[in-house]
Amino acid sequence: MLFTIKTERYPATDLGYLLHKHPAKIQSVAITAGTAHIYYPEANEHACKAALLLDIDPVALVRRNDANGFSLDQYVNDRPYVCASFMSAAIAQAYSSAMNGRCKDKPEIVDEPLPFEAMLTALPVKGGETLLRRLFEPLGYEMTIASAPLNPAFPEWGISRYFNVALRNTITLKKLLRQLYILLPVCDNDKHYFVGEHELEKLMEKGEGWLEQHPEKELIVRRYLKHIGPLANQALERMMKEDMEEEEAEAAPKELKRLHDLRLETVRDILRSLNVRTVIDLGCGEGKLLKLLKQEPVFTKLTGMDVNQVSLQIATRKLKLDSYNPDTRIHLFQGSLLYADQRTKEYDAGVMVEVIEHLEENRLWDMEKAVFQFARPGYVIITTVNAEYNVKYEKLTAGTFRHTDHRFEWTRSQFEAWGNRVAELYKYTVTYQPVGELDEAVGASSQLAIFKRN
Repeated sequence: MLFTIKTERYPATDLGYLLHKHPAKIQSVAITAGTAHIYYPEANEHACKAALLLDIDPVALVRRNDANGFSLDQYVNDRPYVCASFMSAAIAQAYSSAMNGRCKDKPEIVDEPLPFEAMLTALPVKGGETLLRRLFEPLGYEMTIASAPLNPAFPEWGISRYFNVALRNTITLKKLLRQLYILLPVCDNDKHYFVGEHELEKLMEKGEGWLEQHPEKELIVRRYLKHIGPLANQALERMMKEDMEEEEAEAAPKELKRLHDLRLETVRDILRSLNVRTVIDLGCGEGKLLKLLKQEPVFTKLTGMDVNQVSLQIATRKLKLDSYNPDTRIHLFQGSLLYADQRTKEYDAGVMVEVIEHLEENRLWDMEKAVFQFARPGYVIITTVNAEYNVKYEKLTAGTFRHTDHRFEWTRSQFEAWGNRVAELYKYTVTYQPVGELDEAVGASSQLAIFKRN
């Protein structure tokens, strides 16, 4: 089976740097059931084509195959000959550096969209040309699709499920490889290996930034995870969480900025005005606030804590902490807001952006002690949704929350009553301000409190 990538962007030989594979060499990489060979049929400044030729060992394939199911399936199958899940795994192994966005010699071109043409031979598709176009055209690909009859001698048998496909797009190489990594087994609707929780994490990682907006994301998720209901439902639920920010932005038509961006920018501006130098983001998620703060040289130490290890892994990538030249001011660690942690101490400011409503209301007492009594930063900045504003969300029915993971949502008076009690108990002073466009009747979409240690 063969997969090629070609570019004519000058100098085209930059493709070799991106792939970490020298055009003058033939290289081989061992995979589970065979060998992947990488070579360049064409390599000059005007056009460069890299080929990935996958040579499957049928004996190794039989030995590694699951014995369950159809007893002859391990002998009678198309696995050694088609661009499906084996090719997906080979792309991940042979081009791992390119897929992860690493290029030591020319890092400036990693995030540059380049004109690419990708060719896939003998791609099995359960759903035909219609499915191919549903999967790739929404991502901006121009496609040339060639199919063949099952048997030219018997045209009544119809068209085979194997296609030769050319994909053209101006896109980063990292995104191209990640999209193919996910979509190749989706086309085939099968995988050659066991699918478990680790595949869910691969899907979330490689699909970040494009899958959540894809009109066929549910079909992609279910096929990629081999129709394992609990895993597919978990993936879709996590994507729905990320969509929450978009839904909030749609709620108030007059808002000029996405609400979540406005919250982060408001917190950044407050931190600037307070002249703090060290900040800890308590519940940092995927590191969006830290990414904003890292652009400010005034902050000498930036730390993120989150209970979710997957979110921290995503934050590590987004903040480029796994790069060759990471920002040494930034540190991440796994921890819980409900427990005292020595690592949270000695910061000028602690921040919780839309975090407290995800805690059980009867556990807020634990959070208060861990943050205001034990960590005790000079300032604590907290934002949370304003429940009064929910009437402006057309999609919300009375009594429901903005997101399924919210445990409570407070009105302005409830938030201030809680904040005043916390400030008095732990010897802070507190002030409040709205975040977002202010409505005379119901206030702003979010509310913010600034606690200053006495």
